[in-house]
Amino acid sequence: MFNDDTDFENRIVAPDYISGEDDLENPLRPKNFDDYIGQDKVKENLKIFIEAAKGRGESLDHVLLYGPPGLGKTTLAGIIAHQMDVNIRITSGPAIERPGDLAALLTNLNPGDILFIDEIHRLSRSVEEILYPAMEDFAIDIITGKGQMAASYHLPLPKFTLIGATTRAGQVSAPLRDRFGVVMRLELYTPEELCSIVQRSAGILGIDAQYEGAIEVAARSRGTPRIANRLLRRVRDFAQVMSQGTITYDIARLALDRLEIDELGLDKIDRLMLETMIKFYRGGPVGLETLAAAIGEEAITIEDVYEPYLLQIGFIARTPRGRVVTPAGYLHLGLTPPAAAPAQTTFFDDEENK
Repeated sequence: MFNDDTDFENRIVAPDYISGEDDLENPLRPKNFDDYIGQDKVKENLKIFIEAAKGRGESLDHVLLYGPPGLGKTTLAGIIAHQMDVNIRITSGPAIERPGDLAALLTNLNPGDILFIDEIHRLSRSVEEILYPAMEDFAIDIITGKGQMAASYHLPLPKFTLIGATTRAGQVSAPLRDRFGVVMRLELYTPEELCSIVQRSAGILGIDAQYEGAIEVAARSRGTPRIANRLLRRVRDFAQVMSQGTITYDIARLALDRLEIDELGLDKIDRLMLETMIKFYRGGPVGLETLAAAIGEEAITIEDVYEPYLLQIGFIARTPRGRVVTPAGYLHLGLTPPAAAPAQTTFFDDEENK
């Protein structure tokens, strides 16, 4: 019954990419480590690994980058390719449907090149099995034909670097994960780091962003550079029309309020989810499928998109009986949290006890 309000495709604070945002030619995307803000431990370690590999005249070991969406995994892959002075081919797990698709990608690589696979946890099992010998032995075995006409071909590959990116490291199979020599986690950004990103991006876009305006955008960006840059583009529109092209604190606050993004980065869909749990289910516990039906959204979308940030900031909690709104969630909506634990009524179907 809330379908008109839950327009995920137009959700500005969604951390997942919008078409065109992950293009390596995006002018806001850093091209080297000096311009890449944040993730200091990851950067410093990668610099060492890259310098060592170049010193030995070898390709970089395979790299797995994991963490929430929008933190710069694709950007890091592009920087690694730039620092190694090699080409990069970009694809994603769902796009490689058959072993032949992967074989075509691998056989077209040059020595030292980088193959970047986003959402690598979504590779099919048959494709994964082709990838194992390619990563370890730099060779693949292709079988053509059927029955008596079947023939096996052993194809050597140039030495390459596979960079995998995933938002769900736990879903990467153990045999695949073990073949990565470098495994790194990207963390959410601090408001100060995002403020620097906003000011850098504003300079590239040719607009003046005062510190107070930039930090206001950063504070509402959920610790995610992709969201910060997306909000910056919308705030820029307000600044150009209403404040002679300067992003001040007042114009940033006005723009973000008009976009219905509050001080913690919650939008109307986040607030709808909390309000529904409180109004109709007394704050929980409520099961995932029940909540999905109540707000007119897919359960997997709630679990993958809406819920993680609310969990991170402590506004909801998962319990064996279902999801519950915490006292902090009540207070953020201007409501008084219940004095005692919620009633023991639990809202979920028998088969759904998540």
